Amino acid sequence: MKPASNTDTSRVEGNAPPEVKHSLLGFLVQSSRVSRSIAKPFRGFEAEFGSRLQLTEASVLLKAEEPGKSEGRVVVEVVVDEDMLNGGGSVHGGCIAMMIDICSTMPIYVLGASTSGYGVFGVSQSLNIVYHSPGLLGDKLRLVSTTLAVGSRALSSRCEVWNVTRHRLVASAVHIKMVPSEPKASESAKL
Repeated sequence: MKPASNTDTSRVEGNAPPEVKHSLLGFLVQSSRVSRSIAKPFRGFEAEFGSRLQLTEASVLLKAEEPGKSEGRVVVEVVVDEDMLNGGGSVHGGCIAMMIDICSTMPIYVLGASTSGYGVFGVSQSLNIVYHSPGLLGDKLRLVSTTLAVGSRALSSRCEVWNVTRHRLVASAVHIKMVPSEPKASESAKL
């Protein structure tokens, strides 16, 4: 479900326009749907965990390494809950990967929507993750994501997952996405 049109975006820091912040909040708060297999309301894995992510910053900043170019930056926080843990008692790698997938997509949208008025989320081509240390029950994690390069078709970003409670890096990742092409007339007729 999308946030109400009167959703307060003032708690989200950063210089991204309020309508862009509002769209990101809508991206995190996904509606339930009726499952085809069980014919009951079902939110799904991504919607369940995505709704726990708290957007704290959405910004467009000048890139220090490339004068004249900008980068999108998004910061999201979450507290580790029991259903996020693996059998060893730390955050499951798949759960971290899903959160990185969501969060590393957001700065790509922020940069496009804030600078050209057209933000895209794209589809994943690759997600390369390095795990550095565990996140434990009750730990507060901060996911800091920034764009690397945003072109007309290829999009890339990086994400670092920091354990705020224990002051250490949990995971780092590079996410490569693409804007899919529209199906050709002959292909869409077959569908």
